[in-house]
Amino acid sequence: MASRIPGQATVRDVAAATGVSIATVSRVLNGRAHVAEETRRRVQEAVDRLGGHSVASASGGPRTVTHPVYVRCPYPLTDYFGPIVSSIAETLRLHGREMLLDAGEAAPDRTAVRRLPSRRDIAGAVLILPPEPIDDLHVLRAAGFPFVVIDPRVPVPRDTLAVSAAHFAGARQAASHLVALGHRRIGVVSGPPHWMATSARLSGTASALADVGALFDPALQRQGKDGEPVARTGIEAGGELLDLPSPPTAIVCFNDKVAVGVLQAAAARGIRVPEDLSVTGFDDIDVAGAATPQITTVRQPLQEMGRMGVTMLMRVLNGHDAEALHIELATELVERASTGPVPPRR
Repeated sequence: MASRIPGQATVRDVAAATGVSIATVSRVLNGRAHVAEETRRRVQEAVDRLGGHSVASASGGPRTVTHPVYVRCPYPLTDYFGPIVSSIAETLRLHGREMLLDAGEAAPDRTAVRRLPSRRDIAGAVLILPPEPIDDLHVLRAAGFPFVVIDPRVPVPRDTLAVSAAHFAGARQAASHLVALGHRRIGVVSGPPHWMATSARLSGTASALADVGALFDPALQRQGKDGEPVARTGIEAGGELLDLPSPPTAIVCFNDKVAVGVLQAAAARGIRVPEDLSVTGFDDIDVAGAATPQITTVRQPLQEMGRMGVTMLMRVLNGHDAEALHIELATELVERASTGPVPPRR
């Protein structure tokens, strides 16, 4: 049990009395922003009631919060999510923090995020591609709970810390590569329509075509069905594009798994890659280099996103203002054997 110092209350005492996290109490005591006025009032009233005018650690020295950081990744730790989580763990360790990991998609707790402000056993949270409704993030913001979102699906609330890859620029890189090879009839197998990455990457592809005076043809777009874009998405949507009377000469895929599916759809139709069709992916996970042919793709900075997310969160937990709210990290085009010159007209 934390001992009480005469005339003072511990940070834990104030957190328990107000029902907010220790990190939120810390922000109020340091006069930091991003705390709801009602929360700020409750904390100050608890400080006055419990310990006069000051709050200290149980030891009486400088207050240091060492609770773990909660990391939520409600997906299997595959070759996409695994590097992100590993880099988060490594970076937290460098900051002297432990990670409390909530990962996997079996029976996900849909209330986990909403309940975070009431938990006093954690200092803050890292949310990876959160599927929860945006209202849940508003709950965290209103409570002054410190968190960062990595690779958000949808626009996050204003003043929310977030880090992602540069989706527009990455898609533009891939499409510009195809345009330089002579392709103009470029198809797209995109992600779900409500994802930010979907619209950003479509815009990047259209931008590359516009550079050479060409327009993107909406008839050459197919979107993934509900759920994560996977190889089945590429088989079905890519097959639809390849069965068109005038099929595309190149297909830009939402990710590498979708690209693998498009390769399978092409092989089933006797279409050679890259002689008859060029295919690009996104992410640069292991499957891109293991496919036949190897897939030209856009490398997402997965480990860098994890490290940057922790760095942003730790700055807030240490009582500093965030230097930036939403950071986009650069992508890189990786050219492999799945792309080639536009085939001659038949």
